[in-house]
Amino acid sequence: MSARLPPRPDKWYLGNGDGLLWAPPFPQWLEAAGFWDEAHLYQYAVRPLFTVSLVADGAPLPTRPSRRSWRPGVLTLAHIAGPLRATETRAVVGGALVSEWALANRGRRPVVVDAVAWTAVDGEALRRDVRADGGALAWDLAVRDRQGHEALIAHRLALTPAAQSVAAVRAEASSPTLPPRFDLTPFYDGWRRSGRLDGRLALAGIAERGLVFVALQRRVRVPPGGVARFSVSLALALAAEQRPSRPSRPSRPSVAGARASWDRFFASVPSFRCSDPYLERHWWHRWYGLRLNGLTPGAPNYRYPTVCEGPAYFHVPITYSAQCHLRELRWYGDPDWARGVLRTFLDHQQADGSFHGRIYADHLVGTDFYHADWGGTLLALDAVHPDAAFRAEVYPGLARYATWLAESRDGDGTGMIDIVNHYETGQEYMSRYQAVDPMADRRGWQGGVPLKGIDVTVYAYRLFRALEHLAAEVRPEEADAWRRQAEATARAIRARMWDAAAGMFSDVDPATGSRTGVKAAVCFYPYLTDLVDAPQVAALGRHLFDRREFWTPYPVPSSSVDDPLFDPDARWRGRRHNCPWNGRVWPMTNAHVIEALARVVRAHRPDWAPRLGQLLGRFARMMTFGGDADRPNGFEHYHPFTGRACEYRGIDDYQHSWLNDLIVSHVMGVQPHGATGVTIHPLRLRVSRAALDGVTVAGHRLTVRLLGPRFSLSVDGRRAGTGRVGEPLTVAF
Repeated sequence: MSARLPPRPDKWYLGNGDGLLWAPPFPQWLEAAGFWDEAHLYQYAVRPLFTVSLVADGAPLPTRPSRRSWRPGVLTLAHIAGPLRATETRAVVGGALVSEWALANRGRRPVVVDAVAWTAVDGEALRRDVRADGGALAWDLAVRDRQGHEALIAHRLALTPAAQSVAAVRAEASSPTLPPRFDLTPFYDGWRRSGRLDGRLALAGIAERGLVFVALQRRVRVPPGGVARFSVSLALALAAEQRPSRPSRPSRPSVAGARASWDRFFASVPSFRCSDPYLERHWWHRWYGLRLNGLTPGAPNYRYPTVCEGPAYFHVPITYSAQCHLRELRWYGDPDWARGVLRTFLDHQQADGSFHGRIYADHLVGTDFYHADWGGTLLALDAVHPDAAFRAEVYPGLARYATWLAESRDGDGTGMIDIVNHYETGQEYMSRYQAVDPMADRRGWQGGVPLKGIDVTVYAYRLFRALEHLAAEVRPEEADAWRRQAEATARAIRARMWDAAAGMFSDVDPATGSRTGVKAAVCFYPYLTDLVDAPQVAALGRHLFDRREFWTPYPVPSSSVDDPLFDPDARWRGRRHNCPWNGRVWPMTNAHVIEALARVVRAHRPDWAPRLGQLLGRFARMMTFGGDADRPNGFEHYHPFTGRACEYRGIDDYQHSWLNDLIVSHVMGVQPHGATGVTIHPLRLRVSRAALDGVTVAGHRLTVRLLGPRFSLSVDGRRAGTGRVGEPLTVAF
């Protein structure tokens, strides 16, 4: 199934959905043997890892790369190593980084080389001496995350077939960074004709400062015209005293195991084929990204399966992106993964009812806070996988969160929710905050002048409605209170946050009670709800489809083009920023706006369906390299006029939006009703052919096919009905 994503020479990310990820943002040693660039074990960056040197007659063979190819789970590199042609295949599987080698000898004489797997670690960070461990070498290294929290990372370096000799030695560091060159190691000068290392693991010296070199060796004979094989693996885990008991990892993690694991995963997700190659490629790429950044239970704070926001220091579950993961994963056959996303945050809910912004693997120090659409995403999940027990399980925690939100962020009882700093929306650096506090862009998490935000107020409204729905079943005596809370927020959005003259919803200045009038993409979020009427819908078209405001060549910019601080080049006050929201196109916002526009198309303006198709199509084309459908990507933000990604950040495959949910819901039109049935209502998005198979709703397997103006639905393998694209077909289970 991974063949749906063609091989690529420009990617290198490797992972297996278990918290260990090799995705260095700007790799310096990508084509050097082994893994020398950093990996992330949960939020901890670990570097260097290991390299492989081929040594002949005491000198390393000159090695140069000739070809590179990537597919999900596997990276293959061809090396020319002296007289040998070497194929190295890398994978991350079973908690280990694996490098498998095939040495081909095209000559007429045998070639004998010593394969040496080695690394050099910080001597002061070494917490236990290097020790033998069943033919491998093991050590524990202290590593700090960005919050300064220290953890012990257990390392186990192994060679297969088994190493014939090993060594570990201390050395002073000669440079802040050491390249993966064997001739710079202490082993080079003391090399023996036998190829054997001296076997000593006693680390001597007068100081710990410097490096500890660790190596394993095995002699390899490559016959004429033949091939010899060996592999190296480095297993990384939180040291035993810091992690709960977990299933033992495979003793010999392999590339074949990684391939099989990824093949099983792709076979487990719904199948999607489409006449639009961009949508089809993104479908498979998004599933790949979710698994790449997935987390299985194992670390102290991860009792449930969940998803990280992205690679590098984003390799933790984060509330702002969790809403995206819930929407995508509701279409996975096993609902426990999507439910685990919410459970992970509820599992660590703070005493006051708020959520941590990030859930680190082994601590909750230095976490922040982000607003998120918990209510809307919960109901979306329950519509696909209805479960009374799960609703009863999550209701108390979400009710506590909603109570905290109302009391701490709506203390004046306006029905509108306060934003106390620009970080907690995940939308830093834009005019909406400067409108109430000229120093907003200079304040940290401690906050400044609050802003009653239209986006977070919509989130609150959807949460109150969701709790009203759940309470009717779980705690009927509380349902009326949530209804009143939702109605109060609804009145505030309609009466105080709607500007009839401007034709747009707006944030509100809590000091004056007046609307700020700042035009931002989040001002379209009320269209996600049932709160809009015909005049407001007409106004949506005037602003969203205006090229002088939001309808750029690659819509939708986070701030209107006519905003005084608008800058498409990621600059804020002349300085390029990592996370600017003053004009870049953020997939997170686009997902919200596309969802909102789809709701408007269904409820009010079916004639806007081609506009929606154009927006979705440009969205999918934007998230590629050079417009190539075979090279999809997923960066944080893009240029509204050129569509170029923020490659300068180095963070691809960033799970900060939802696209597959938009495909299922609006291209294929699957609108689930839980246990009662489903409505199929594909919109006229100019998709000529498409087929979706394997989606389940309330345990029923659906197949939806589009062909020209018509579609068909099968439920559990039986034909259930046909219809015309743009018109709904409802089927009861």
